[in-house]
Amino acid sequence: MASVASVTVHYESLDRVGVIRLDRPEARNAINGEMATAIESAIDSLEADDSVWTGILCANGPAFCAGADLKAIAAGGANLATERGGFAGLVDRNREKPLIAAVEGPAVAGGTEIVLACDLIVASATAHFGIPEVKRSLIAAAGGLFRLPQVLPPKVAMELALTGGDLSAGEAHRHGMVNRLTEPGEAFEVALQMAAEINANAPLAVRASRRSILATRHLSDPEANAVVMEESQGVWRTEDFAEGPIAFVEKRTPVWKGR
Repeated sequence: MASVASVTVHYESLDRVGVIRLDRPEARNAINGEMATAIESAIDSLEADDSVWTGILCANGPAFCAGADLKAIAAGGANLATERGGFAGLVDRNREKPLIAAVEGPAVAGGTEIVLACDLIVASATAHFGIPEVKRSLIAAAGGLFRLPQVLPPKVAMELALTGGDLSAGEAHRHGMVNRLTEPGEAFEVALQMAAEINANAPLAVRASRRSILATRHLSDPEANAVVMEESQGVWRTEDFAEGPIAFVEKRTPVWKGR
């Protein structure tokens, strides 16, 4: 098990899962400059470690993340972004490995935007989401205004943006924003189970599938097909591509090497 820690963010690898844990509970894990830099560093560790195939983003304390630290902003306009990652060192970050948000408690404002930047969402019944920035004469400028309509019905996303209201984890699950809804306190364990399901598959094929979905979202069918075929040909050239059929014929579990 490898680990990296800052004062406000902890990273450790558990088997093939990289766990990024927000740890500023006294401030409801609100993002300040230190946290943004630390999250970016944790993502660097996740991406660089070839033995880690999937990541989980979780948090200590009763809140997942209350968004931007407004006290830090009021004190002098603290920079809550990094050059590569944008807000929280994450929302604009180019990544290769799947990242699962494991959400307990509120994830609001920038907290919702952090969650939306992840690939999959596991949330307990205690979780809720929202982009209440309009209540402070702000707008959700870290991805919320274009990512929410991608995962919610447009009218629901518009209502959240204009009223600043909350969306419960149950409603988010019903609309398809949340992948798995859990009992309170179980989001992390369910996220670990989801990571294990992902990691049972060929990691390079998983990453190629993720890239294909992200790259083809707004393309025509012929354009999208060209992207998928290029990704598919890349997978065909890997060692794991040979392992899959051989393991099937031999009636055994594949041994993936990630190359």
